[in-house]
Amino acid sequence: MRDIRVGTAQFEYRNGDVGFNLGRIRDLTRQAVERGAELVSFPECCLQAYSYVQTFSRQRLWELAEPVPSGPSVQALIAIAREFRVAVGAGLFERDGDRIHNTYVVVSPEGFIARHRKLHTFVSRYLTPGDEFTTFDLLGTRWGILICYDNNLPENVRATALLGAEILLMPHVTGCLPSTMPGRGTVDPALWHNRHRDPVRLRQEFQGPKGRGWLLRWLPTRCWENGVYGVYSNPIGLDEGEVRPGGSLILDPFGEVLAECTDLDDQVVVGLLTAEKVELSSGRRYLRARRPELYGKLVEPGSEPPVTEPGWKLKTDSPSP
Repeated sequence: MRDIRVGTAQFEYRNGDVGFNLGRIRDLTRQAVERGAELVSFPECCLQAYSYVQTFSRQRLWELAEPVPSGPSVQALIAIAREFRVAVGAGLFERDGDRIHNTYVVVSPEGFIARHRKLHTFVSRYLTPGDEFTTFDLLGTRWGILICYDNNLPENVRATALLGAEILLMPHVTGCLPSTMPGRGTVDPALWHNRHRDPVRLRQEFQGPKGRGWLLRWLPTRCWENGVYGVYSNPIGLDEGEVRPGGSLILDPFGEVLAECTDLDDQVVVGLLTAEKVELSSGRRYLRARRPELYGKLVEPGSEPPVTEPGWKLKTDSPSP
């Protein structure tokens, strides 16, 4: 790894409006490059939006999805990367053969670089989970990608680190969701609409256990225990009637916050990720101290097939086939 400046963004996407969403990506990319960013990361499925597909039929989701990398959205991302001479990461629904994936792509001025297909899908019954971890070399650094719920399982981050990742892209759509955890839950959309007149109340919601407080319970641990940088990106604003808190941030290998979006609006921040922190981190010592001969239980198949369940109820009461 070398020292590198990386950007992470939050923005309020529009359902199915790829042109608008690409426009926001372009503008935020420009802002990040003006601050020296060499790669800019955007949220999960931010090209087409995310939560609204919960009640889609398979046909409707298929029509929304695009091939990767030949589809128009990835080609538009490549055009943005070439315009600003920077690498860009963003999420979309991908169709491949008869399968539909929740996918995150990274492109550069040279073209398509990598894709990760989400391992733990649940927003639609018609999504096919990915079946492999993703690492790639770019800009003198080894990167990994895990999408949203993929990061909740410690095994996924550990496996990606063992594959050599030094910086992990962590695109999400999360926060301010219904939950059984004390203090968590949704945010009144009226607070979002009134955010410019009364920012304090909304900021208190976003900074508390519904948003940042919950995230910092566990996400910094993934970086600390594996000695990796984490680049977390998350949408802000209305998302299918619910409010997302943004809060995109960059974590160092000690689990400390290097840079963070705090505006109640679209924003991008840039952080300097330095090479020496990786080798100095506790997590790298933990990787070297592993005793895999004792871990057989971790890879034993369960008695039931794996099930990925969100902590909130999906709106899939009556989707059409």
